[in-house]
Amino acid sequence: MGFRLFPEQASTLAPQVDHLLFFLLAAAAFFTVAIFGAIFYFAIRYRRRSDRELPKAIHGSVPLEILWSVIPFGLTMVMFTWGASVYFTGRSAPADAIQIDVVAKQWMWKLQHMEGPREINELHIPLGRPIKLTMTSEDVIHSFFVPAFRTKQDVVPGSYSTTWFQPTKTGKYHLFCAEYCGDRHSGMTGWIYVMQPEDYAAWLSGETPGATLAENGRKLFQDLACANCHKPDGSGRCPALAGLFGSTVSLADGTAVTADEAYIRESILRPAAKVVAGYQPLMPTFQGQVTEEGVLQLVEYIKSLSPEPKAPSQSRDRQGAVRNP
Repeated sequence: MGFRLFPEQASTLAPQVDHLLFFLLAAAAFFTVAIFGAIFYFAIRYRRRSDRELPKAIHGSVPLEILWSVIPFGLTMVMFTWGASVYFTGRSAPADAIQIDVVAKQWMWKLQHMEGPREINELHIPLGRPIKLTMTSEDVIHSFFVPAFRTKQDVVPGSYSTTWFQPTKTGKYHLFCAEYCGDRHSGMTGWIYVMQPEDYAAWLSGETPGATLAENGRKLFQDLACANCHKPDGSGRCPALAGLFGSTVSLADGTAVTADEAYIRESILRPAAKVVAGYQPLMPTFQGQVTEEGVLQLVEYIKSLSPEPKAPSQSRDRQGAVRNP
């Protein structure tokens, strides 16, 4: 492979990032040349030729003041709007994105597909499908960086961060940690393999998937005896979890919160932080008892729980017999 000034473009976001970068570089180069050229020109053209020569007084020019205020303002607004557009595109994953969970740890990337296969420092994905990563760290701050995809996202312990990309070329692409994370930081690398959809399906079926993430979460849920308090019918000492994910939860302090991944994680590790209205803070903390992988498994299990179906309403006919609608 020949020398590359920039990494190859291998995702839908890469051309957008590069176009913005080239525009910023061109604007910076233009004004650098223009400013230094003007300095040299004025230094020579208006140099003082004798001790008796005095420059003419300048009283200012309103049109000139407006011109060199409006042009930079308009240029910076173009940069801001363009940059914000690229940023929000890179932050909003499509609804049909393939979900993959990532746990960073000194000094490796542990990745798990929803179907069950696990990988370390490698990720196999299909061409043309959006991929959403939900990431956390077990120890220190890391950063998931794939130059060919133009994506870089910090991975922070104690919280979840997400990123997404849609590959446009098959191939093998470098994965780096872009945040200094210890004395073996330079070795925290990996590879992303972009495959044709049929090859990815063959790879997925050829792996030994074992249980899915949600199935592992269900087993852990039972092993921790969570079902003793979180009863499906809501009769337990803690709220029912069916249909919880994505819903709005009313809290004891009068506020409300959306039940996303971060809320479920906090409820597992720091249950007293947000107590659901109508319930007492009885749930013990599982901080230190469940690994980050275990927390992700529990989150996926809770996300998989559908709302309990409502019982069909009944009515009576004119003879008083009960009938279903």
